[in-house]
Amino acid sequence: MDVFGALADPIRRALLEEVAAGTARVTDLARHHPISRPAVSKHLRLLTEAGLVEAEDRGRERHYTLVPAAFGPVTALVDRLVATVTGPISAQSLDALETEVRRTVRDRRTATLDSSNRQETA
Repeated sequence: MDVFGALADPIRRALLEEVAAGTARVTDLARHHPISRPAVSKHLRLLTEAGLVEAEDRGRERHYTLVPAAFGPVTALVDRLVATVTGPISAQSLDALETEVRRTVRDRRTATLDSSNRQETA
């Protein structure tokens, strides 16, 4: 299974979030989901095959940890998509944003002063 296929399932995404918080055992992960422990184990096996998690045997238990480097293809795709949609931010765009922020601040001050003056005359 590839990284994208592994991320397609909501249970596997939830398991990844839990493992990202720290090393976890199957029993710890299974108690948070409405599926059986064997089903959780199957999802973890698929995540392991995709390289997203690693399993370490400690006695009779398996402990799962996240492999952050495995998310490289996903990060690269998202970066490409975001860059396509937004494009690079130009200096002109930043200047326009600064102008708009200053205008908004000025308009709010004016509105606050007008409101205060109306209350004093009333």
